[in-house]
Amino acid sequence: MKAVVWQGAAELRVTQVPDPQLRNEQDAIIRVRKSVTCGSDLHLLGGHRPFLRRGDVLGHEFLGEVVEVGPRVRRHRVGDRVVVCSFISCGRCWHCRQEQHSLCDNAITEATGGFAPGGCYGSSPALGGFAGSHAEYIRVPYADQGAFGIPDGVSDDRALFASDSAPAGWMGADLGGVRPGDVVAVWGAGAVGHLAASAAVLLGAERVIVIDRLDDRLAMARTHLDVETLNHRTQDVGGELREHSGGRGPDVCIEAVGTQAPSTGPRSWYDRVRRQLRPEPDRPVAAREAIRHCRKGGSVFLLGGYAGPVDRFPLAAVVDKGLTLRGARQHGPRYIPMLLERMARGELVTEHLATHTMPLDQAPQGYQLFQNRLDGCVRAVFEPIE
Repeated sequence: MKAVVWQGAAELRVTQVPDPQLRNEQDAIIRVRKSVTCGSDLHLLGGHRPFLRRGDVLGHEFLGEVVEVGPRVRRHRVGDRVVVCSFISCGRCWHCRQEQHSLCDNAITEATGGFAPGGCYGSSPALGGFAGSHAEYIRVPYADQGAFGIPDGVSDDRALFASDSAPAGWMGADLGGVRPGDVVAVWGAGAVGHLAASAAVLLGAERVIVIDRLDDRLAMARTHLDVETLNHRTQDVGGELREHSGGRGPDVCIEAVGTQAPSTGPRSWYDRVRRQLRPEPDRPVAAREAIRHCRKGGSVFLLGGYAGPVDRFPLAAVVDKGLTLRGARQHGPRYIPMLLERMARGELVTEHLATHTMPLDQAPQGYQLFQNRLDGCVRAVFEPIE
């Protein structure tokens, strides 16, 4: 089959790879109908996440059609249209029973940084080494746990974002403690930030303010969510947030930016080796702003991706202001069934986030559009090659 593989820093290639096979009785094989770019992929593409191997298939946010199931799969049949959670979980370990699905103990291969995170498609062996979704077919472990049937009235373009962005955004608002009447600030107007803002609106927040530096993304948030926006390049974010919250600051601040993805431009072999052996600390600019501007006693939730230690993190402000600080990778099975129901009722609309659709063999160009925000690209979606 054809797939998009990592060939080295800043180099993607569409090439032939072996078809996936059932490896466990709980597996399913999915024919991928749509797979989408994500900001966390840019760190992988740049070669800055450890242990990425040449030839690894990228991609983790996808949906498709079941073409084969293992003998212990009960919820799905051949021909079913399903969306698959980007993080892999068994459904039975202690963390899964606590609905902390991205911390699953059984969907991993090795510990990193003193702990073993849950597995994720299209990532390094440190996150399980599972092949990604930018391919014609993909193996889905624990299919009864991680794959979800799509209601008939929900289009592929809408359901696609139930794989990762929508549950991540909803989790930020839910675990961030958004309540009716709250003032909520969201840093980042990409797909995850957009859907965190949408969740805050649906959970009853009185005011939702989205902060970004890209006017086209802010315009999309105003048009589709009817929220307020701030451009941090041209406006006094702190002053505006105090003005919108009675002088206190937002009740809940959701950070959906993470660290800036490293440049994927050409670099010398020395620079590539140096960055692998001595990675520079992440600079959590948006997280620092969220902590700085959140009201005393408020809540900050970190949704953005970070590759390692961070630089100049304001712990004193967290303690002195009495903030609740949380973060997590998305616990998809906790939210995806509810999100699909909301999509079916028209309460949650996401298809406008798929700004560029192209065949799989144009994936390298799609990533260039996505990384450089060309032509207003929010997410590039890849479809099967005809």
